Amino acid sequence: MKKLLLFSFIASCCLICSSVSAQFSRPVSIGAGAGGTINLTDMGNVESKFAFYGELDYLITPFISVGLHGEKGTLAGNGYESEFKNRYFAGNINGKVRVGQFLDGAENYSYYTLKANTLSRILSNIYVGAGAGLVKNRIKRQISDYYADYLLAREGEIASKLGEIHFVVPLNVGVDIPFGRTLYGPQWALNVNYQHTLTFNDNLDGVINSKNDQYGFVSLGVKYALFNRK
Repeated sequence: MKKLLLFSFIASCCLICSSVSAQFSRPVSIGAGAGGTINLTDMGNVESKFAFYGELDYLITPFISVGLHGEKGTLAGNGYESEFKNRYFAGNINGKVRVGQFLDGAENYSYYTLKANTLSRILSNIYVGAGAGLVKNRIKRQISDYYADYLLAREGEIASKLGEIHFVVPLNVGVDIPFGRTLYGPQWALNVNYQHTLTFNDNLDGVINSKNDQYGFVSLGVKYALFNRK
């Protein structure tokens, strides 16, 4: 996990020093990437696992977007002489707002991308976002008698549904760093993102206790912008 975070930071710094610009002038972008998951479940010993994603975004303005996000990965953990692995699928619709929406800039966006300094271009692409979606569980687990007794004493239980679909709210923070120039502005971008997903039940790990499960996903990806603004 630490290696993934370090790689993301180094890659971001390298692109900051190259030809960067503000967010795409093109209205639609597709993206893909991968990273590591961090589960926050009843089995507290985290095993970071691999996940990958694909996404489609539409820019309402150069700094506000709505999009679709699909994700496949694994959550895993252990504790109390027990363990679980959840090879999940997830999808959501989300919105993101970038700092550039609140910075002073020229009304002519293309002119702004030419005159803005490097720091402004980087800051303008930092974003926060939220969405709503679904997660499909595919849980395998091994529960010890010791943990089963512990759950019973705390009025918890071993979940009977290991493949259910449930509602989630993903929260995002990250940065898009466009690079490469065309007549209509940059067409590629590096994306570094942290997504924290809140669930509304307690069954990402096959164990139901007192608190709803959550998980995090740190990712590094690329985006490609499509079409031209009229």
